[in-house]
Amino acid sequence: MEIWDVYDKERRKTGRTHVRGVPLAPGDYHIVTDIWTINREGKLLLTQRHPGKTFGLWWECTGGSAQAGESSLESVLRELAEEVGIHARPEEVKLLHSVERPERFVDTYVTVQDVTEKDLILQKEEVVDARFVTMEEVRTMWKEGRLLPRERFPMYADELEAQVEAVLHPSP
Repeated sequence: MEIWDVYDKERRKTGRTHVRGVPLAPGDYHIVTDIWTINREGKLLLTQRHPGKTFGLWWECTGGSAQAGESSLESVLRELAEEVGIHARPEEVKLLHSVERPERFVDTYVTVQDVTEKDLILQKEEVVDARFVTMEEVRTMWKEGRLLPRERFPMYADELEAQVEAVLHPSP
């Protein structure tokens, strides 16, 4: 059973918790975190959702909901370690985008890690496949309707691409 902290519209903790799977009360929010991993080749990590999950077999960046007592940053670091076995340090993670959506605040992060597909340890209950792809491939998959997040990706795609470019062409 997963327990979330409940937040109000101003993103303040209410002091209440919520059980995942039960509808949130009107005006209640929780925190969701996503993270894009860029490897040293400038490729982005995509994972394929377990077929038993909503949007099963769709491709996405790593992420999930913050558990009770976790900050957004703690949540994204945990999700990265649990789902794909990448252990990033807080200073290796940068907040890329934050947005309010119905019933949730979504924080999207980016990290640059020296990893390849063979370094990944996939959480079988969540992820059935993973691969590193170019930014162009990510944009194509989104246009074809095979990539999550569907509605949020265009909000930060250009900034994500700038992060990839910074890896490929570091400033002197």
